[in-house]
Amino acid sequence: MDREKKDVLLRLRRIEGQLRGLQRMVEEGVGCADILMQVAAATAAIKKVGMVMVQTYMEECLDKTQKESGVKKKEALKDFQMAVSRYIEWA
Repeated sequence: MDREKKDVLLRLRRIEGQLRGLQRMVEEGVGCADILMQVAAATAAIKKVGMVMVQTYMEECLDKTQKESGVKKKEALKDFQMAVSRYIEWA
């Protein structure tokens, strides 16, 4: 988990920098086309973080439940499905 956590934090810090850059671009009156290009890049970066989180959830959280009883497995799968559903809905 440490590697994935570091990866996600690094990505989020880059996204934070992208968003600050976008703020500066708007303040400085940079053209809309350039701003939209940077918005697209930030959006793609956020989506990538989401996918890394989904993958990590599958690998770590669901793997832990393999040793559990059927009820706990079903609850974990239901929680996972709900989280992914929400992610997809908002993405």
